Amino acid sequence: MRIIIDARMYQESGVGRYIRNLIDQLQILDKFNEYYILHLLNEYDKLVYHTKFNKVLTNFNWYGINEQIKLPKILNQLNPDLVHFPHFNMPVFYKGKFVVTIHDLIHQHFQMKRATTLNPILYKVKQFGYKAVFKKAIKNAQKILVPSNYVKDLLVKQWEVDGEKIIVTYEAVDDKVFSIGKLMKKNDEEKMLHKFNIKPPYIFYVGNAHPHKNVEGLIKALLRLKENYPNLILVLSGQDHYFWQRIKRENQYDGIIYTGYVSDEQLVALYKNASCFVMPSFEEGFGIPLLEAMASGCPVVSSNAGALKEVGGDAAIYFDPHNMDDMTKKISQVLNSEKLRKELTEKGLKRYKQFSWEKLAKQTLEVYSECV
Repeated sequence: MRIIIDARMYQESGVGRYIRNLIDQLQILDKFNEYYILHLLNEYDKLVYHTKFNKVLTNFNWYGINEQIKLPKILNQLNPDLVHFPHFNMPVFYKGKFVVTIHDLIHQHFQMKRATTLNPILYKVKQFGYKAVFKKAIKNAQKILVPSNYVKDLLVKQWEVDGEKIIVTYEAVDDKVFSIGKLMKKNDEEKMLHKFNIKPPYIFYVGNAHPHKNVEGLIKALLRLKENYPNLILVLSGQDHYFWQRIKRENQYDGIIYTGYVSDEQLVALYKNASCFVMPSFEEGFGIPLLEAMASGCPVVSSNAGALKEVGGDAAIYFDPHNMDDMTKKISQVLNSEKLRKELTEKGLKRYKQFSWEKLAKQTLEVYSECV
């Protein structure tokens, strides 16, 4: 087969992580099919692939007009048997066979007006365009890949997609997290915490600051918790985009440390030394940070929304993200009990091993074969 994978989001955090791990595993697993990987210029020259994996320079961003006009021409020139769009953004006039990965439906469920820099009219046009492309993608795809049964159920109920068309491929923890955690010494961890002026005890969150992430809810929880834990710190990490900048402007309190972007080594150190990791989201299609925390030996306290309970299983304590009393109560339970922290850590170290990028790639390869 000649398979195209649109990897223009290769450097991004969420979808990019999915693309990177999928391609890495396919290079190990698949020695027979020929792949054409679409890349932006900033990673095109840096990446080296195996013989049957060919880079194709496709130097225009997603969601733009060039995606709709230029991308179909590139796809047709390559004459593939199948294209994999790892996000819902695809050229609506492309007529060839394709599969699409739908990671979540958050854009449709949460209005992002507070987090956008667009004026209201342009924002509405953009949202209309998203919906039109999304509808075309799920209607015309040979198969739809999703990271959880939660997302599958949403597509069936809200978009009337045939469940047989949807394949659940669970995501996992990057191998880097395992290896870094094993090699890192306590002295190295302390140096990384010192860089950010972090002194335990602290609770930790990493991710973006879109409204559905409920970061402001977690900040409110900290302010309540500090009444009983005056030395408690909340450490918030994530790429310093517009969303985080707004949160920081509006929430300058003692006891909150904003680290901005953190390296893989810093991330593991932050997980390993936290009293707990907290995921306060109103909705998630999967929840890789839960598994990263578990793999690093960090107790997890999570929202019960979206796919989070499906991912965390019995290895986390859950709260209602709309109930501030419940959130603070569950975090307090973990802070108060060394026994509970140890129990959650032990369960987490077993839980994360149930998820594998290799398994995801094998399932994806089976889907490719079925669709041609």
